[in-house]
Amino acid sequence: MAERYISKEKFTRILDRLMSRYRVYGPVFGGMYHDFEVLKEAGDADLSFRNTRLSPKGLLHPHSERMFEYSLAKDDPEAGIVKEAAKEYPATLILGIRPCDARAFQLVELNYVTEAFQDPWWRNRRKAAVLVGLACNEPCESCFCTTAGTGPFDETGLDILLVDVGTGYVARAVSKEGGTLLGSMEGDAVPSDLTEESARLQRKAEGQLGKQFNVDDLKSKTVSELFNAPFWDEVQFSCINCGTCTFLCPTCWCFDIQDEVYKERGDRIRIWDSCMFPLFTHHGSGHNPRAQKLQRVRQRFMHKLKYYPEKYKDGIACVGCGRCVKHCPVNIDIRHVARLMSTSCTCPA
Repeated sequence: MAERYISKEKFTRILDRLMSRYRVYGPVFGGMYHDFEVLKEAGDADLSFRNTRLSPKGLLHPHSERMFEYSLAKDDPEAGIVKEAAKEYPATLILGIRPCDARAFQLVELNYVTEAFQDPWWRNRRKAAVLVGLACNEPCESCFCTTAGTGPFDETGLDILLVDVGTGYVARAVSKEGGTLLGSMEGDAVPSDLTEESARLQRKAEGQLGKQFNVDDLKSKTVSELFNAPFWDEVQFSCINCGTCTFLCPTCWCFDIQDEVYKERGDRIRIWDSCMFPLFTHHGSGHNPRAQKLQRVRQRFMHKLKYYPEKYKDGIACVGCGRCVKHCPVNIDIRHVARLMSTSCTCPA
């Protein structure tokens, strides 16, 4: 695929032009954290960030979304008829998305786009989005993407990958759409010294991360062996079921559907939910199959590291972004749990 070198001065001008063609989201510093927001000016994008607090998952799967609407007015002949809420799918460019988050889109899509069922809202937003990724020259201490099957320079799922080489970016087209977009950008041939610098930065970042647990060891364990392992009591002890880990996670897709009514108008909304919450599995009968904290904590890790790989044969349901590690208020570390799972044995001595 094509490559170009784009100086940072030129990149600002290019971004200005792109904002006239796309709704551009990029990492914006809000005072304490970086998060993806719609860019109002090219200068709002801060590509010097290390990682955003929230993943860009919400750009395709909003935290709260109106699905349907209905009228309850007595004089309305269509009262009680549920209609799909109007939506727009503008051409969107997500700038600076990290390779781990782009890979997460592919994992989540397995839940929304299948041969049997397609979620139209996810599908349409994904089709309208161009992903311009930014390689991680300096991964966070909590990151472990190389262990999870991706990497700080991984191109999977991207249209263009940018590598910050100091004075500018080495831009590499990954997809056909990315090639067309890159072709419209002013840039120069990549000097050989910057090609070497890009490769050096990749080796350094990947070497910094290393391998933090062995995914293959998890495959050798049976579901029942891990489910009944004694270490879950230790893991769940400090958890406060706040749900921070699942709300920050780029590969968590759980949601609830609720009706909200105001006067004579009703909305049916989809809103993020979490397997960490006690009501998540509460049945209408009053029964709750995961009423205990230990059961909920175990479910989270078993789904990420065992159930998903068993079902999809596509690696673990984690991309190693490290957000749950960094922001957990009680310091529960999925890497530690994975190591416990990979070395556990409930067999009699």
